[in-house]
Amino acid sequence: MRRYVLGKVLQAFLTLAFVIAFNFFLFRVVPGDPAALLLRGTSAFNPDTVEQLQEDLGLNESLPVQFLIYVQDTVTLNFGESFFGRGAPVAEVIGHNIWPTLLLVGTSTIASTILGMIIGIYAGWKPGSRFDVGSLSATLFLYAMPEFWFGILVLMAFAGGVGPFPAIFPTGGYETAASDLTGIAHVVDVLNHLVLPWTVLTLAYLGEYAIIMRNSLIDIMGDDFIQTARAKGLREKQVLWRHAVPNALLPTVTLTLLYLGFVFAGAITVEYVFSYPGLGSLTVQAIDGNDYPLLQGLFLLFSAAVIVANLLADILYSYLDPRVRAA
Repeated sequence: MRRYVLGKVLQAFLTLAFVIAFNFFLFRVVPGDPAALLLRGTSAFNPDTVEQLQEDLGLNESLPVQFLIYVQDTVTLNFGESFFGRGAPVAEVIGHNIWPTLLLVGTSTIASTILGMIIGIYAGWKPGSRFDVGSLSATLFLYAMPEFWFGILVLMAFAGGVGPFPAIFPTGGYETAASDLTGIAHVVDVLNHLVLPWTVLTLAYLGEYAIIMRNSLIDIMGDDFIQTARAKGLREKQVLWRHAVPNALLPTVTLTLLYLGFVFAGAITVEYVFSYPGLGSLTVQAIDGNDYPLLQGLFLLFSAAVIVANLLADILYSYLDPRVRAA
């Protein structure tokens, strides 16, 4: 087990090292001069100031020297200054937007996981039943449904008000602009803004968990140990929760941990529709503004989160299924 874990940790470090190197070279081949972009629209934009800024940023150094400086800055969490953040450090800009994303995407992922697993368990336990047919149709629809499309419909119905649907929720944002709310009033205001995007994300992710859990449980039901448990005289509920569900959870556990890694990437389409100030919206702004330092920091954060989540999934899976370690 120790050898297995050390091997996975080493693999994760090598993957992260590759991502760091790829992150460096990727933004070196993108068209455009960072120094010129940083000075654009200012009175100081001229060849002399651009050349001076290139020297200050170390862009006139050779590529190997730039790479060594980049690695040193990355290890010390110094990602430079954001262009559209008016000179604010990239780490500070990301830190300002990370909490709204964790609150929205993190909680919706947990809720969709729990609800999807429960639906999948009861559907897979009795395949072909009315509940199975109805839930499978609903979850397939939710799984195939575009998030931005559903978000627009929800926004029109419950924020704009259409026909019988009242306009009871804000049209977007994280909190009411220019408000000085504190304490419970601030919490209520944030939750009020969170309802619509949270509902959209929860329903959008729910279908995948339900389908995977259902199919996994149906596969498990044909195994010999299930027949043995029934032959021993155990009640159906005991067979389901003590024997079938723990073994059927393995694929869902892996999927859940991987999705938690993607939480840091935010939900770009939903955040854009609801004007939610998370990391997804920040990524769109960085792309539109050619903010290379911010894009580098975001890309590294997203990649590192997925690598760590994948490492945790491998280690947890090895504990849940000893056959993985043997292989």
